[in-house]
Amino acid sequence: MFLGKIEVFGFRALWSPYYFLFVLGLALLYYLVTGPYRHKFSKEAPLPTRSQQTFFYLAMVLLYVIKGSPIDLLSHISLMAHMVQMAFYFLVFPIFVMIGIPKWVWEKVFQVKLLNVILGVLTKPLVAILLFNGLFSIYHIPAILDFSKSHDVAHAIISTIILFSAFCMWWPLFSPLEEKQIQNSLYKIFYIFANGVLITPACGLIIFAENPLYATYSDVQAWVDALSLCVPVEVLQGLSLSGPELFTGIEIKYDQQAGGIIMKVLQEIIYGIILGHVFFNWYKKENRAIDPIPNQS
Repeated sequence: MFLGKIEVFGFRALWSPYYFLFVLGLALLYYLVTGPYRHKFSKEAPLPTRSQQTFFYLAMVLLYVIKGSPIDLLSHISLMAHMVQMAFYFLVFPIFVMIGIPKWVWEKVFQVKLLNVILGVLTKPLVAILLFNGLFSIYHIPAILDFSKSHDVAHAIISTIILFSAFCMWWPLFSPLEEKQIQNSLYKIFYIFANGVLITPACGLIIFAENPLYATYSDVQAWVDALSLCVPVEVLQGLSLSGPELFTGIEIKYDQQAGGIIMKVLQEIIYGIILGHVFFNWYKKENRAIDPIPNQS
């Protein structure tokens, strides 16, 4: 339904060809650094495994889908789409990248002294969990989100900072450097639960608000300014726009409430999958630690 209506914004707004080239460049860089030119960085660097390559290239596909496809345009029209974008951008994309990049690349990153110090602090579990959830909650304060959506440079900087904090948040669970991971499986489970709890206030604020919170979606001029982040100005000037409801057919208040619910549900699903992964690995580890019953002869 949405796609048919938003075609009025044109191919460039819908499919972001320049962003596609950017993502393609990242994929090519990964291929060159981990493939033909890897020995320029480390003489003993092995090729990435098939699994690592799959995860990284899936991450690139996901990045384009959430930031370059019509989903990005829809995120400026509907808070529901915005929350879907946030969930996959911050909660799934970093995991795929971390798993996809070979261990030797991460070792090179942590060998840079200044980076080692900064990342050593920011990836500590308590710091990382508070940093990400704090920044995510602050971003969804109405004044902050409205400011971000009305300035392209601010939007890029703020999104990148939160994405970096998401990498820090996932690092204690998915770091390819085993010594950087939380070692105790029970602590990993607590870490995931704590993440779910800390993100709840931001979702609750949005779900239970009695009135629209964001001018970006409720004020026509602010909404048009937000659209200008991905729609060429000359296209916007040729359109007569009355507000997001023209495209969604949903009252702004209900779109907002649904957005909060979607974010919470997607977060619970993603964290639930990760929790299952951690618990299954813990179970296998415990079973391996149990001595087999000796044969009775």
